[in-house]
Amino acid sequence: MQDKPDQGAKNTARRHFLAQVASTGAAAGAAVALPVMAQNNNEGPRMSKAVANQPSLSQAIANYAVNLKYEDIPPEVARTTKRIILDTIGCAIGGHTAGPARIAQKLADNVSAKKAATVLCTGQKTTPEMAVFANGVMIRYLDFNDGFISSGGSGHPSDSLAALLTPAELNGKSGRDLITAMVLTYEVFGKIIDVLNTRLMGLDQSTVLGLASVVGAGKLMGLSKEQLTNAIGITVGGNTSLNQGRVGTLSNWKSYACAEASRKAIFSVQMAQAGMTGPNEVFEGRDGFFNVINNKKTFKPAPFGSAPLSITLAFTKRFALGQYSQTVAQAAMEARAFIKNADEIAEINLNVSRGAIHVMAASPDKWRPQTHETADHSMPYSTGVIFMYGSLDETYYEDPYLHDAKLLDLVAKVKVIPSEEADRREAEINLCDLELVLKSGARHKVRVEYHRGHAKNPMTDAEMEEKFRGLAHKHLKADRINALLKYLWALEDQSRAGDIIALTRV
Repeated sequence: MQDKPDQGAKNTARRHFLAQVASTGAAAGAAVALPVMAQNNNEGPRMSKAVANQPSLSQAIANYAVNLKYEDIPPEVARTTKRIILDTIGCAIGGHTAGPARIAQKLADNVSAKKAATVLCTGQKTTPEMAVFANGVMIRYLDFNDGFISSGGSGHPSDSLAALLTPAELNGKSGRDLITAMVLTYEVFGKIIDVLNTRLMGLDQSTVLGLASVVGAGKLMGLSKEQLTNAIGITVGGNTSLNQGRVGTLSNWKSYACAEASRKAIFSVQMAQAGMTGPNEVFEGRDGFFNVINNKKTFKPAPFGSAPLSITLAFTKRFALGQYSQTVAQAAMEARAFIKNADEIAEINLNVSRGAIHVMAASPDKWRPQTHETADHSMPYSTGVIFMYGSLDETYYEDPYLHDAKLLDLVAKVKVIPSEEADRREAEINLCDLELVLKSGARHKVRVEYHRGHAKNPMTDAEMEEKFRGLAHKHLKADRINALLKYLWALEDQSRAGDIIALTRV
């Protein structure tokens, strides 16, 4: 009992000490000892890189988004954007009956909302986030929508259209509003992927796609700069995705990952609009993206809105196939002219970048794919299909082709070889040098730099329409397809962009 006064004295002395620290602050730094743990911090400072009066990356993105107007977009860029929207809608229609899309539609059917959103093609009414998810799966499933390749990574920024259609529908936004939001999402996606090496880090493209989606959706939902900064913090803090879903034998998640990122994005926007705050320094902070995810390295994207705008660098696909094989497929089509049938072939050598190999030819299952998702991400398999059948579409990614012994024997003759030149030029082009070796000893070479659909070798409007009709004709009658195409080609004149959804109803 006699030690209590001593303990009380110690507590009083401690309170006096803490009060002195609080009142003297930094001035007493030399006199006040820091905790031992802080003195011996071997991790380095890991402190915020933000500077007074200098915006964080989130704020810079939000500022660009809030201030971007349709009138700021050059006419040729607006036209490119219309073409991409048209192409993406066609891909969604073509993929809406696929197994993963049906699963997403079933999930969407299980929930409802006071202010319901509409699912493409089916016309289902559901919550906004589930409409975004279901629409995103449809867009991505066929692996036929656009591509964007940079030295650091790649992806499909048109996946973000799912996160734009729903807020455009619910908020009565115009075609010009949708075009503006689409340019915005591409700008965020492209400028970030240019400086963030997602491939080296093992990050999925949906990490950046989610960020792009939240910015575009926030624009359409009228968020303020502060609200959008909060939404970005919420999304980046909670949507860092692993690339394992695109490695080895691929699962349905290849079709779901970006749709899920967009689903999270629309909810982040809803939360921020309702007043929820998020970490402002989600990139620069002590435990932010730069330090924790990017190995304590900062990155500084080019100014948003600076030339070239990222949407002008994206490409459309001629083949329903992963983007790193577009040049390979075109080279195979051209080389097929040197044979009468596939039995003449002794060897097929593909000289491509290591990045292309990493995505589409890095494991044995690319030579013997067991799933649709693996087959449409396989460089050797798609090459074999083209030489065997002279065409390539989604039907070849299913049975009986996946287990066709003759086809697989041909696929086994495909060799994929790293090319130093392709590595050097990967940010510019997806180079393919194909060598066809025949049993007769003859050798033929085909080189493709800019595949059809590349920004430097774009598809014509007629080719875009042909692709669209090919995707839609199984699901919509000709007059419905004509009406939808007419609407999309005149999107900048449409008062309600959400009408796109109704026009896809099967």
